[in-house]
Amino acid sequence: MAAPSPVVVVTGANGLVGAAVCRALVERSARVRAVVRRAGSAPALDGVTEHIGDFADEDLARAVTDGADAVVTTVHPMGSSREVQHRVAVEGTPVLARAARDAGVARFVHLSTAGVYDRSAGVGDVAEDGVLAPEGSGAYADTKNAADAALAQVGGLTTVLVRPPAILGAGETSVWNTLRPQAVRDGERRANPEQTWAWVHVDDLAAFVADVATGAVATADDPERGPVAGGTTPVIVAGEPATWRDYLGTVTGALGVAPEWTDEPVWTGRLLTDRARRWGWVPRVTLAQAMDELRQGLTTRV
Repeated sequence: MAAPSPVVVVTGANGLVGAAVCRALVERSARVRAVVRRAGSAPALDGVTEHIGDFADEDLARAVTDGADAVVTTVHPMGSSREVQHRVAVEGTPVLARAARDAGVARFVHLSTAGVYDRSAGVGDVAEDGVLAPEGSGAYADTKNAADAALAQVGGLTTVLVRPPAILGAGETSVWNTLRPQAVRDGERRANPEQTWAWVHVDDLAAFVADVATGAVATADDPERGPVAGGTTPVIVAGEPATWRDYLGTVTGALGVAPEWTDEPVWTGRLLTDRARRWGWVPRVTLAQAMDELRQGLTTRV
């Protein structure tokens, strides 16, 4: 007799990452409870049911986690005020985590960011145990770090903090394929070409998240082999090495404008993905493919 399909809650299911995670979960025969704030905005996929409301509302959190096998959180109001980012991420996400724990959910997968790490000039390669960015590094890094710390305080739950860098992927809300290029078009074109530009494609990120959420990656007592049962395990996911010359050069070339190269001290290290690869993850999208997608999207819009 076949095992029942896992039930996975996905917050922010209408966003770039959330929608990709829903698709990846459906491909793995999961049933998805898509939490969104606007009716009709969840992905229209077989196996996806829409749940409308605020995941930080205790009643909704209890309702969507009841009988679920895993929860995936993708919401962080990047670009909003510090107060809003703190309220949503630092105060709101643990509400859902506590509901998941109380409901007996097996996995809680939180989309964190590699931006929690110190990647200033002179810092070398960064692994999961790297030095975190100090308080005062900006609202995004500060609240992401605080949210991770708050989730680690929710005991009795197997939590995975997935830490991607820049997330590439076509879409109107895509920061790196759409919003950042708009800023470049408007004049934000300064960068040291040798600075590391760490990235991952949304499809590869979603595949990893879906595998972790559905249990394809078994728990372990060693974080190098899998999520630590009952603990909080960070894991970095990133594509092949790249620099700002690769990204900004592609964007400015597609837009028909010139980059403004600088020579200030910058981070030139790598994000190490050994842990994710030991868990069985292999990114499929190459830098060349990602840049082609970016270029084609910008050329079409222009």
